[in-house]
Amino acid sequence: MGGDAVGVLHPGHRAEDDYRRLESLLGGTVRLPLARTGGRPEPARAEALRELGSAARLSAAVAELRRQGVRAVLWAGTSAGFAFGWEGAHAQVREVAAAAGLPASSTSFAFVHALRELGATRVAVASGCPGEVAGHITDFLKAAGAEVVSVHRATEASTPVRGRAELLRLVGAADHRRAQAVLLPDTSPLTARWLGDLEAALGKPVLTASQVTVWEGLRLLDRHPRRPGLGALFD
Repeated sequence: MGGDAVGVLHPGHRAEDDYRRLESLLGGTVRLPLARTGGRPEPARAEALRELGSAARLSAAVAELRRQGVRAVLWAGTSAGFAFGWEGAHAQVREVAAAAGLPASSTSFAFVHALRELGATRVAVASGCPGEVAGHITDFLKAAGAEVVSVHRATEASTPVRGRAELLRLVGAADHRRAQAVLLPDTSPLTARWLGDLEAALGKPVLTASQVTVWEGLRLLDRHPRRPGLGALFD
């Protein structure tokens, strides 16, 4: 697995350090090169989100990843996947795969596949994003067959959640007694360092954007590493 590389199409400059940390936590067994797609990261309006995740914008960044020898490509702009809806997000991934000539997926589908891997059908969503973006997330998960039992928004503004204490407060406020897992779809928080703490506090799986993105990339390569400290998904 040492030569494997999963390319990440990243919408902006937030939380990129999570991928470097995940490389390290996975023992250097996979490379996670990033290519920035440009645009304003995670805007709130549906039109802006669809432009951020447009085929032209994503395809333009694919060549950089191909030069780095990746074997799969992931689009990591969560909201700019959810905003396309279930069918539109499938088309988005097909276009990325065609441009790359490689297997492709997105963080939006990574959440769905991770829930299925864990056998979780009832979820709570912890979001730092405005209501319109949270609505895209809820609609997408419902289309995938998941029951969204609660949605908690940390703020009405798209303000990044920072640090262990804020993350613990956010997922704790979002948790629901019926939820089998808590999702943190925002791409901006650094979460890799705290995955074990988040799950220990809630006593259930917590899925975050960078974590499921990397897991999905490895799944596309038929790799299933087990690593302590990366949550139930990697256990």
